[in-house]
Amino acid sequence: MLIIVCGFAGSGKSTLAENLARHFGIPFVHASDVLKQLRSKKPVEIDAKKTEAGKGFWESPDGDAFMKQREKDGSTDRMLDKMLLEIADRGNVVLDSWTMPWLCKKGFKIWLEASPLVRARRVAARDKLEEKTVLGKIIERDKKTASIYTKLYGFSIGNDLSPFHLAINSDRLTEKEVLDIAVQKAAEYYKKNNRK
Repeated sequence: MLIIVCGFAGSGKSTLAENLARHFGIPFVHASDVLKQLRSKKPVEIDAKKTEAGKGFWESPDGDAFMKQREKDGSTDRMLDKMLLEIADRGNVVLDSWTMPWLCKKGFKIWLEASPLVRARRVAARDKLEEKTVLGKIIERDKKTASIYTKLYGFSIGNDLSPFHLAINSDRLTEKEVLDIAVQKAAEYYKKNNRK
């Protein structure tokens, strides 16, 4: 089983990835944590299956500086994606990733959608930040993130939903409701595909 969850900051992707991993009894990998670790470590020094969801880093001055570096040089992103493809190839994992839905040909892929306002509220509450400040930062980060991947790989995150088996708008759903939908659809997908 390979499940890949994608969505912009505050959409609930990290929470869903962890909940799916717990439900199915398999590990999860938070790609953004691996990406942060690659700033100071070599890939062999990182245990990708011992990662944590981001808490405030991308809204910090360090996060801004790292984003600027990534915009100039895509080598860290490419290194991350090479690691994630190797992990995905082995299977039995849930990945929270912005690139794998397009780069990996395997797995059940979920897109989580949420409005910028709802996402800003969630990030502000989680990281104890001012909502208005967070709203501006996540809108700016969405554009920069999309630009990095268009430049590196040619796909348009947030616009091209063609790789996904399931898209969920999480604006008005509880964490449990999002999980229940994802579990049901992933189970149906693997039941159908394991018959072949």
